[in-house]
Amino acid sequence: MSAGSGGRVLVVDDDAGIRAVLLALLERIGCETREASSGTEALEIAESFRPALVILDVSIPGITGYEVCHQLRERFGPSLAVIFLSGARIEALDRVAGLLIGADDYVVKPFDPDELVGRIRAQLRKRERRGSGPVEPAASPLTAREREVLDLLAQGLDQNQIAKELVISPKTVATHIQHVLPKLGAHSRAQAVAIARRTPAREDVEAHGAPVVRAGSTRSQRRHGMHRASVPSAPVVLPPPAH
Repeated sequence: MSAGSGGRVLVVDDDAGIRAVLLALLERIGCETREASSGTEALEIAESFRPALVILDVSIPGITGYEVCHQLRERFGPSLAVIFLSGARIEALDRVAGLLIGADDYVVKPFDPDELVGRIRAQLRKRERRGSGPVEPAASPLTAREREVLDLLAQGLDQNQIAKELVISPKTVATHIQHVLPKLGAHSRAQAVAIARRTPAREDVEAHGAPVVRAGSTRSQRRHGMHRASVPSAPVVLPPPAH
């Protein structure tokens, strides 16, 4: 634990060596730090410590990093930044899923210390400016198929599972993902998804003439008007293009 003026940062990783490296980097830039080795411990510390940033390993014991991120976002909203770290989930789909769940950044291990420090500073600066109420940028619209892929990614499906669900090839799934990423025109891809989920579903249907895909719905469930109760049913839609 250390105290400083660079901002409050919580480090969550079950590897004591990684935690030590991260804490040393954070102390170097004047951050006040706390550490946790499990998801449950991280949530408990966050409640009292109120960090500005959480550096969170995806594969931690007990509650997964994805679930911890979800709970932190539910509790603290956009005032808290989350950077995922992972040495196991390093594919593009893993990174996209992490960002869609609510992370602001995703860094794979092994990481470059200077690059990570730069990313940390960037997130802390954003939180410092957030009080001035910046206007969120408009996002480009997604096609109906891209919204479906986005929805399934948010549920944690991998490329092959998405392909099977939508009856398309894995290569086509990858192409859709490549198209989705640049269309999320925001400070971060997680922010773009947040903008999308605040857009009324009716406006999207009127603008695009396509049904809204709700988070948590599989292809067969959508066909019968059913949704999984365990997954939030917020519509994953993006604003219509300007005319």
